[in-house]
Amino acid sequence: MYLCTVRILLATLNSKYIHTNLAIRILYQLNKKYEGLRWKEFTIHEATELIAEYCSQFEIVCFSCYIWNITPTLKVAAKIKQINPSIKILLGGPEVSYEYDSVLKNDYVDYIISGEGEVAFQQFISQYPNIEQVEGLVYKKEDKIIENKNVTVFDLQQYLHFMPYADDEISELTSKILYIETSRGCPYKCGFCLASLDNKVRNLPNIAIKNMLLFMMRHGKTIKFLDRTFNIKKDFTIDIFQFILDNHRPGNIFQFEITADIIHPDIIQFIEEKVPQGLFRFEIGIQTVNQKANLEVSRKQNFDKTKSIIKQLDHKIEMHLDLIVGLALDYIDDIKYSFEEVFKLFAPELQLGFLKFLKGTPVRNTFQQHGFVFDENPPYQIIESNYLSKDDLQNILLLEHALEVYWNKKRAIYTLKYITHYYSIFDFLMGLGKYFASQSDLHRYTLKDIYVYLFDYANATFPEDNILKETIAVDYFLQYKIKPQQLFLQEIDKHDKQYLLQQLFVNTKDYRYNVLPLQFNFEKFMHENSIELKPSNLIIRYNVTEKATVIPNRLEKEITI
Repeated sequence: MYLCTVRILLATLNSKYIHTNLAIRILYQLNKKYEGLRWKEFTIHEATELIAEYCSQFEIVCFSCYIWNITPTLKVAAKIKQINPSIKILLGGPEVSYEYDSVLKNDYVDYIISGEGEVAFQQFISQYPNIEQVEGLVYKKEDKIIENKNVTVFDLQQYLHFMPYADDEISELTSKILYIETSRGCPYKCGFCLASLDNKVRNLPNIAIKNMLLFMMRHGKTIKFLDRTFNIKKDFTIDIFQFILDNHRPGNIFQFEITADIIHPDIIQFIEEKVPQGLFRFEIGIQTVNQKANLEVSRKQNFDKTKSIIKQLDHKIEMHLDLIVGLALDYIDDIKYSFEEVFKLFAPELQLGFLKFLKGTPVRNTFQQHGFVFDENPPYQIIESNYLSKDDLQNILLLEHALEVYWNKKRAIYTLKYITHYYSIFDFLMGLGKYFASQSDLHRYTLKDIYVYLFDYANATFPEDNILKETIAVDYFLQYKIKPQQLFLQEIDKHDKQYLLQQLFVNTKDYRYNVLPLQFNFEKFMHENSIELKPSNLIIRYNVTEKATVIPNRLEKEITI
């Protein structure tokens, strides 16, 4: 046992309780031989005073910093210094690895580790207080900022026998997202991404990856791979997929970030033949369909091939697609085109992000070329550019709100699919977002409000489209566990309903039903996303414990969803 006379805390502020921080776990496991070392996770929603009070028990507090937590982290650091000025504060992570002078100038920050932390942190705690030779360390000395430049790249082969979650409370792991990295670096050079700064891809030992995965599968539920392009090596990808298939438990979910247009045909074949539906999630960063905008940030993408791959695999893989608003050469019409082309893929989740000028990225270093104006505070989001005005961006923000409320949270799936086929989904969501903002605080509304605003906006925009109003009613009634207030569409006559349910021999003792008269063939709409004008009765069942479901109307050959 190596004794450490200094009490040191590794800490971070996660955005939510369900998240886990891999960095502090790695540093703790590599250095746990030092008796005075501890680790602790907080969230950004906890009280600054309470976090600082806990941290003040230690002599050195080390925070892992990102754009989502840097502001509250600095508040905690300042509070710690108020409680006890002798406590030293060390910061690390991507948010302080570049342009760190302004952070280090604060009286409550003593040290920063720039870049990877394994080598620097081990040197820091073993040599402290003699820190002059610690690689990658930035600190103040006589009102000057000193930068120790010579940094040894950590040998990932040292992770041969390694388990970052070894000291977690096992019972808590199933309720959290567990992260794993199998490699570091990225082969691409996207100008808005920090990963582009490290183009040398280094891999962890295969045995270590599998040992970590086995532990995470046994004790966790949701496992997310941090690799920027998991599918870059075909044989490795298939090997890990097969290992997961051989060892996963019921309920496990695995999320990978992939580049779809380079995915190897053998991987596609493997998924088609072996991977069960719902086990894997793929996060695919499409960002924009505009090739000029892609090339401006050093991206190469074949959208037609990406689209083809998504369509081939979406019956097996849950797709999470990403778009970025604000790239150079991307005007409002380009964004509209990208959004509509990607939305047509009907991925379960479509994230509409806004360009952020992260410290160290090429777009931040060349922002003046395109007239970019961005917020000086985290997350450094775009305000305007030569291509998008402030009003444009504000309108797209409202569209993003509507997208999140109605599509990503699955509250108006059928309505938005209908809109996509017969109108402009971009224009509809933007108008809906504006209307929503005119009626309510964007963060305070009821479930009923969501559908009232949708119905009122649709009725004002397309007053003669009765099919649209019926799809809204269907979405509304399917959202509840118990039969809700009758809105937007009235049930069929009470006696007709009773007769129909009797003919279908449904269980009316344990369940309640809503029978809606529709003007269109719901079965054809669900299968083909097209409308056939054919009167039908849609039967919705409520069982109290879960959201309502559609049951087959065998008399009309309807389907269960």
